[in-house]
Amino acid sequence: MQRSSELNFADRLIGRLGPNAQLIDAAGGQTISAAEIRDAVLAAAEAFLSAGLQAGEPLLIGCALSPASTLAYLGAMYAGLVPILLEERALASSGESLFVKARCRAIWTGGSGPCDWIERRCALHFSGLFARGSASSLSAVPRSETDLAALMPTSGSTGVPRLVRVTHANLTANTEAIIRSQSLGHDERAMLILPLNYCFGASVIHTHLYQGGAVVFDSRFMFPDKVLRAINTHACTTFAGVPTVYNVLAGRSSIRSIPMPGLRRFLQAGGPLSPQGIQTIRDIVPTAQFFVMYGQTEATSRISCLPSHRLEDKIGSVGLPLDNLMLRVVDEEGRELPSGQIGEVRVKGPSICDGYFDDREETAHKFCDGWLKTGDLGELDRDGYLWIRGRKGDFMKIRGVRVSFAEVEAKVAATPGVYECAAVSVPHAEAGEAIALFIVPENGASDLPNRIRRAIPPHWTCSAVNLVPDLPKTSNGKIARYRLKTLA
Repeated sequence: MQRSSELNFADRLIGRLGPNAQLIDAAGGQTISAAEIRDAVLAAAEAFLSAGLQAGEPLLIGCALSPASTLAYLGAMYAGLVPILLEERALASSGESLFVKARCRAIWTGGSGPCDWIERRCALHFSGLFARGSASSLSAVPRSETDLAALMPTSGSTGVPRLVRVTHANLTANTEAIIRSQSLGHDERAMLILPLNYCFGASVIHTHLYQGGAVVFDSRFMFPDKVLRAINTHACTTFAGVPTVYNVLAGRSSIRSIPMPGLRRFLQAGGPLSPQGIQTIRDIVPTAQFFVMYGQTEATSRISCLPSHRLEDKIGSVGLPLDNLMLRVVDEEGRELPSGQIGEVRVKGPSICDGYFDDREETAHKFCDGWLKTGDLGELDRDGYLWIRGRKGDFMKIRGVRVSFAEVEAKVAATPGVYECAAVSVPHAEAGEAIALFIVPENGASDLPNRIRRAIPPHWTCSAVNLVPDLPKTSNGKIARYRLKTLA
């Protein structure tokens, strides 16, 4: 297999940095220029290689939402290592098992508090930014199209992430296709509040730096108005969020009174946002385009994108497949279905990864002849637009009839006074399974449980409507349904 530094994704990205490229820490005030980004990436790569790490070797990175973590990640990739991103705050609880599973020798951290296991397990522990030294002439370690660029943890809400084998070719193909789908220019500035270890968050970094633009990191979304003001302070053109983020903006921020004239686009992925939720954001910031996207870590990041100009007539759809992907909907026997029929969504193309690290059984189950079996149920309309109808496992059987969680949650979310909701199934003596609802009410909402019970069809047996102050979330902002099951 031919190897070349030109196939090293980090080298390609660094080579495309222009005068507009920056990494900015909104809370800390740090700004790193294009030249400084290049120097820091090369310095990190030199430090890793000088310490004895070898190309193809995994490196656990305890990452925060920061320029330093991004530079360590790119530096590892530039050195031909295989970075594994794990949130810094999860190192104490999950780091050791992941370190052992991936057979790591080394870890990079950004300065978090000590973990007992790091000293015990790690032969090499790097931290913070590296001094430039003589790294300015260091060439990227040559890579082939099939060499691993990263092991990315899956981002689902099951609580059991796997490590996806992402190659340099996967990253290049997906990054370039996303850029085309969003018409990203060379002067873009992204506001990033999503974790680096989430493929959606990583893709925002990849695409904007690859185009020579800037990325602004802001970890203060618990105070959403600070992020909104930072969008203006740093002249951001792109904002990316999952549905819960947009619910917070619409219901618990001052977005209606903080104009953002420079913002060009909202990006939304990570699960369905209701049509009402999309329209609310569009009404508040009509000058910005709204892109709905669908993706999976196993596809590097993005699979499809709904063009903003088709939002009016295709709202609810996740759009068309990216221009270098093939997408089909199949029945349980794998036969392709015509438009209008629901089946499993399968995808093929250069950004589809080749499987999971150290998990042959699940790889064989999920990947077949270059096709990714997404596990999502969907249908294509006559124009080729994809509509996601749920997950294969996200159904319950009530009196023998299949009911999807997504359908229940969409019906409940349309009830006035509901800020956020989630449904889980519970055993039921007569119906077999029943619905248990968890509702975050809007301020001032009264008599909500009774109104919800009246809103849902009577054949949807509902055993409980629980009002809660918040729903449990994963680090990526997705609802952690598995945690709600323990409360039902």
